[in-house]
Amino acid sequence: MTSADEAPRSPRVAMLSVHTSPLDQPGTGDAGGMNVYVLELARALAHRGAEVEIFTRATSSTQPVAVDVQPGVRVLHVPAGPFEGLDKNDLPGQLCAFTAGVLRAEAHRPAGWYDVVHSHYWLSGQAGWLAAERWDVPLVHTMHTMARVKNAALAPGDHPEPPGRIIGEVQVVAEADALVASTREEADDLVREYGADPDRVHVVPPGVDLGLFGPPAADARRALRVRLGLPVEGPLVLFAGRVQLLKGPDVLVQALTQLRDDVRLVVLGGASGRPTAVRELEALAHQSGVRDRVLVRPPVPRPELADWYRAADVVAVPSHSESFGLVAAEAQACGTPVVAAAVGGLRTVVLDGVTGLLVEGHDPHRWARELGALLDDDARRTRLAAGAAASATRFGWDATASAVLDVYAQARKQRRHGPGSTPPPRS
Repeated sequence: MTSADEAPRSPRVAMLSVHTSPLDQPGTGDAGGMNVYVLELARALAHRGAEVEIFTRATSSTQPVAVDVQPGVRVLHVPAGPFEGLDKNDLPGQLCAFTAGVLRAEAHRPAGWYDVVHSHYWLSGQAGWLAAERWDVPLVHTMHTMARVKNAALAPGDHPEPPGRIIGEVQVVAEADALVASTREEADDLVREYGADPDRVHVVPPGVDLGLFGPPAADARRALRVRLGLPVEGPLVLFAGRVQLLKGPDVLVQALTQLRDDVRLVVLGGASGRPTAVRELEALAHQSGVRDRVLVRPPVPRPELADWYRAADVVAVPSHSESFGLVAAEAQACGTPVVAAAVGGLRTVVLDGVTGLLVEGHDPHRWARELGALLDDDARRTRLAAGAAASATRFGWDATASAVLDVYAQARKQRRHGPGSTPPPRS
């Protein structure tokens, strides 16, 4: 910490992402928008002078202890439990080992090295809570998803989050010096469902890499489809994300049965939750008589993902719950209209009738009507595409990083001057 007459320096941030590494490929397993969020935020913070070290659980014996992503951003792999075979629901039993690894890493630093702990998802919040107390620095926490919100909007056949997670989330919310919400709706959920102090909840929208995700050149869609191995003719609907009930790709398969025969659905993603999830989706397509119109492809690196967005006529996001909806924001930045479920953060990201369409509920008949009407109306789709591209400037990682740095500063001030802010002396 600096004294009152010293110029404040950029913070050193211990960022925690226990259950999934920011270096993992999004779109399969537990890797998704949070992976992108953690890495892109860290990069943007580093561009503003911060030093960010991201602690994540090691999942392979061949992983290096540290990976320098760029100047100011380092990923540290912490051994905690078996490298492989641990489901996310097994990780609470490894939080002690993970936290011990984080504390050992800091012990090799000069005293007072970190200025703030920023944890992501409730598992990281549990580890961050102890680290922040030990180091006498503020804990800033981003939930990404909340069990109570998710359980209130379960997809048919999906399993509710366990009570232990809810208890853990309540604890983290109570202990955090600041909570970062992606939308006003998420902030309201934190206050209503978890009793968060409204003064400690800060709305900071995530960003989009606008240098990577942008509209295609004129008349480029045909060439993109050829290069990606996609059908050149006919409407194409893209689903990009993890294949799991929460994300709702089954809704699109069932809707496809009521759309024109030349409409195809591309599912760009891998199994999540159950290893059989992709095979189950393909089986549903077969049973529904549309197996030859559903193309399933594995997730791709982000530079290539931009071209998949550009190649599609529409990107569909039928999630049952979504704290923000990064896929929708990225697709719109690429000038592709989005048809999304009217849930959570998607209501903020997708401007109904301007950048895309919001659909109430998950009835396949309703989704078929909305998708079909849009695919049949070239003028409307062109208008929404222009609105989508124009709206992309609402989200940029530089603005996100600036706002998060302000949250860090407020949290540090709150911890220094707030009630009960003086911890036991450090040995």
